[in-house]
Amino acid sequence: QVPLVESGGGLVQPGGSLTLSCAASASIFSNYAMAWFRQSSEKEREVVATITAGGNIKNYQPNVEGRFTISRDNGKNMVYLQMNSLKPEDTAIYYCNRPPPWTQNSWGQGTQVTVSS
Repeated sequence: QVPLVESGGGLVQPGGSLTLSCAASASIFSNYAMAWFRQSSEKEREVVATITAGGNIKNYQPNVEGRFTISRDNGKNMVYLQMNSLKPEDTAIYYCNRPPPWTQNSWGQGTQVTVSS
């Protein structure tokens, strides 16, 4: 049981951009859909974006549609989340994992995204 490792978070002003990265173990990543989750003081952990194993189909929660882009590099076992036009309500800890119902118990530490002036 190895952790997923998220990185790339930080403090950004409203309207700014960040790119998050997730390094996943091969056992979790290979041939599986992946997802980004976020959790804040206001909301329970929720799925914000998913991507199929081949990367050809992507889905987003309505509140990030058009602003976030999920992608993956199967050769590197990496998942990315490009976040544009960030809003204060995007402030959260972001995690990667398989989407439900395949979510694994091996959560990483997440990466903090803070959107504030």
